[in-house]
Amino acid sequence: MDESERNEEFQENEEEFTREVTENKEPADEFNEEFTEEFQDEQELEEEIEEEIEEEIEGDEEDEGLPFAKAEVVRLMKQNLDSDKMIRERVKVEMNRFLGEVLKKVCDQLNQYPYTTIEYEMLKESIYPYENIERINEEKKRILKHLDAIKADCDALSMDVKVTLRLNASDDTDEDDIFK
Repeated sequence: MDESERNEEFQENEEEFTREVTENKEPADEFNEEFTEEFQDEQELEEEIEEEIEEEIEGDEEDEGLPFAKAEVVRLMKQNLDSDKMIRERVKVEMNRFLGEVLKKVCDQLNQYPYTTIEYEMLKESIYPYENIERINEEKKRILKHLDAIKADCDALSMDVKVTLRLNASDDTDEDDIFK
């Protein structure tokens, strides 16, 4: 049910309720409860919309210096967040700045190419770290585990060498005692 349908239904319920009250009829309890709940829901929705509009108006004044339109960044964030999440103003601004920094880093890498035309393959190569961050982190963990295994092998070899040197050292002293 879209917003216009809800508004129409709300207005019809409101008119029916008003008629019943003005005719001194008691509205049915179910209708009264349903109307009250819908009225409260509508009021809450209107308040949220007004707050968002106020934030966007205030945000337009603060948008100077932000790399992207804040409303677009907020829209994208809301698409990807749970519906019960509210986004603080500072989060909106910092997300906008973060996205701007990522864009700058990608463009810096694209500028390293000697060509005057940027091709799609160049872009793919430049955004690879951002697109494959999970795979890169998994590879990093795998390499660190392998290095830990190598370190453990080195420690074991070191202990073997020390034990062997001690045995050799004790063998040398025993031969010396025999000849004395």
